[in-house]
Amino acid sequence: METDFFWELINNSKKYGIEQIEWLTKELIKKTSEEIIQFEIEFRNKLDKSYTSSLWGAAFVIMGGCSDDGFDYFRSWLISRGEEIFNQALMNPEFLVEYLSEDCLQEDEFAPQLEEMLLVASDAYTYQKTGMFEYNHDIHTEFINELEVRGYNFEPIEIELDWEEEDLEVRYPLLWDRFGENPLT
Repeated sequence: METDFFWELINNSKKYGIEQIEWLTKELIKKTSEEIIQFEIEFRNKLDKSYTSSLWGAAFVIMGGCSDDGFDYFRSWLISRGEEIFNQALMNPEFLVEYLSEDCLQEDEFAPQLEEMLLVASDAYTYQKTGMFEYNHDIHTEFINELEVRGYNFEPIEIELDWEEEDLEVRYPLLWDRFGENPLT
């Protein structure tokens, strides 16, 4: 799946608001298994690209703390917002102050976490194989194997956090002014 097509699907899915994940899953079910796997590879590549100390620090301020899983959910949400928002946040995490306006927060019920985005392709693949959305260990293993065959490497990415919690107010002054005392989660 081309990166442009990946972002086209994401951008189209945003129109469905709270039903974004359902729409995206149904659209993927209509694709070939190969296209679903390519979607997942694109998604995982975006997760990997956004696994940065700088973005983690910003997420920590926005949410009033951020575990490993919480950072996965945050980055999934960020990807679900589309290519422009994703890239701007990577270049300058403080951009999120502008993006996460009161209007945005009223419209985006997922902000700033979207755990379900992690399962979209896997759910679509499972449904294609079984006709159900129930987790199936054998199908999940097959899905993971298909990703690996196509070159996706499941090696964990190691990052050094270049911040301490007490440094965040100085490092992210705009985010801190907005979320430091009133985090979103």
